[in-house]
Amino acid sequence: MTSKKFTLSEANALLPRLQGELARLQQLTNTFEERVTELKRMKNGYARSSERLSDDPDPFFELEGELEFMRMEIELAIQNFERQGVQLKMIHPGLLDFPGEVDGRDVLLCWKEGERSITHYHGWDEGFAGRKSLPGA
Repeated sequence: MTSKKFTLSEANALLPRLQGELARLQQLTNTFEERVTELKRMKNGYARSSERLSDDPDPFFELEGELEFMRMEIELAIQNFERQGVQLKMIHPGLLDFPGEVDGRDVLLCWKEGERSITHYHGWDEGFAGRKSLPGA
């Protein structure tokens, strides 16, 4: 991860693009979770089935392959936030931290999904519970 520090204006300028990337990641994780549930249900039904043959090909191979590909896509999307110097703290709801500075102190500029812009920050060891309003926000 880069050691970039963002100004408030830089972080806010990046926010619309990151919101789009976050929305895509949220959709991807939702679909992944639905497909995992579907696979579990299918495997459960298959295990109870008395009609399966011992020489049946793996009926789950294709879905398991799709899930592995989706898992890699999710990991790449998460890493993309890191490559940009942004910390993705939560996917649902979206929570992003941008390393920055307030009053000469290293902090994390904090954005939560639903907020129009970045208006809060917290210390590196305070977390979301320690959010404070940015001066002048």
